[in-house]
Amino acid sequence: MTLRFVGIDPNTGGEGSPTVWVEEESADLVLQGEEADRLLEDLVGSTEWVAGHRTGIPAHERVIRIPFRMVQILREACDAAERAAAEDRDVR
Repeated sequence: MTLRFVGIDPNTGGEGSPTVWVEEESADLVLQGEEADRLLEDLVGSTEWVAGHRTGIPAHERVIRIPFRMVQILREACDAAERAAAEDRDVR
């Protein structure tokens, strides 16, 4: 597994903070962020966002919060993921 670092919260104080990577082989985005507070988690888990889709948050998933100031970093990560996926398609 190879992670490509894309960016970190520009307001980090040198400790753990929201960070974005692209996993090179799968082109998946990997996010580190602040765990959602109970109110946000309850809202996400109790709302039927897609008709017919089960509500709730599976035990293997987490709701995280990424600050607005990282939107540009997420765009860069999406672009990097698309490039990684395109490179993989070219090889196959």
